[in-house]
Amino acid sequence: MVLLLGDKEVNQLMTMQECVEVMDDAFKQAGGGLTWNRSRSRIRMPRGFHHLMAAAVLGSKVFGLKTYTSFPAGTRFTTLLYDSETGDILAIVQGGRCSQMRTGAVSAVATKYMARENAATVGIIGTGFQGRAQLEGVCAVRNIRSVKAYDRVEDACKKFAQEMSGALGIAVTPAASAQECVQGVDIVITMTTAREPVLLGAWLEPGQHVNAAGSNHWIRREVDDDVIRRASIVVVDSLPDAQVEAGDLLYPVERGVIRWDQIHELAAVAVGRVQGRHADTDITLFESQGIAVSDVAAAAYVYRKAIASGQGTELPLAP
Repeated sequence: MVLLLGDKEVNQLMTMQECVEVMDDAFKQAGGGLTWNRSRSRIRMPRGFHHLMAAAVLGSKVFGLKTYTSFPAGTRFTTLLYDSETGDILAIVQGGRCSQMRTGAVSAVATKYMARENAATVGIIGTGFQGRAQLEGVCAVRNIRSVKAYDRVEDACKKFAQEMSGALGIAVTPAASAQECVQGVDIVITMTTAREPVLLGAWLEPGQHVNAAGSNHWIRREVDDDVIRRASIVVVDSLPDAQVEAGDLLYPVERGVIRWDQIHELAAVAVGRVQGRHADTDITLFESQGIAVSDVAAAAYVYRKAIASGQGTELPLAP
């Protein structure tokens, strides 16, 4: 049975809390040598890009390919899921919700291991589509009481604050500036497409954890060199991916601010080979690129829930 699953099914079959647990398991599998990940490749088209990512999550007995396009009309996602024992295609997952949720859940896994246990306040810079899941994810792993939000588009920020206050049942208030947004908070999130830093190291305070989740291209930078300098530990979801497209790290490495051998992978933190935080005063930094292991793991969870509950559309395709 090959199933077609969309955003409707994803929302019905996987909560953010469940997605965080799936991502935690996926990175533990990676730490145990049970995954294979192919870095993202991009094909330039006349008016947009075609992106491809592939992975195997062998502890879950699946492998797959995520392909998506980014054009002026929007971004369209499709993940093909296969059985790693037989090679049969299991599902086609379409739509952006699965990608959105796994992105927020991966940051949540980093927060689980790297933020202070008593972290209760958040400042988020960037209030777009992905920003919502970033906040959902952090709230799934810490008892968050209040949030400050900043976006250069004031109306978008106000709408985000109103919607997320209702969705999460906590106070989300707009900040007047990026600096004000991160003052006095425990967890800092950046989720933008900025080409110049939106978060400066001079603003950071002892004990803060930073999830920088928007810089997944070499031309993008969300944090300046001082953020890297002040971080006691820098963690990425994949070193090979970061070495290709983490603009936040490529330039500091080139200038000698940090070396690649000083940067750790989230898988090593998840299995305990690397400690995500040593002291409450540490500043910790997670740089998320988004990797195919997380896409395949999320798609597999939704597929199995769909089979168990009889959801999805069966396609007339040979397995």
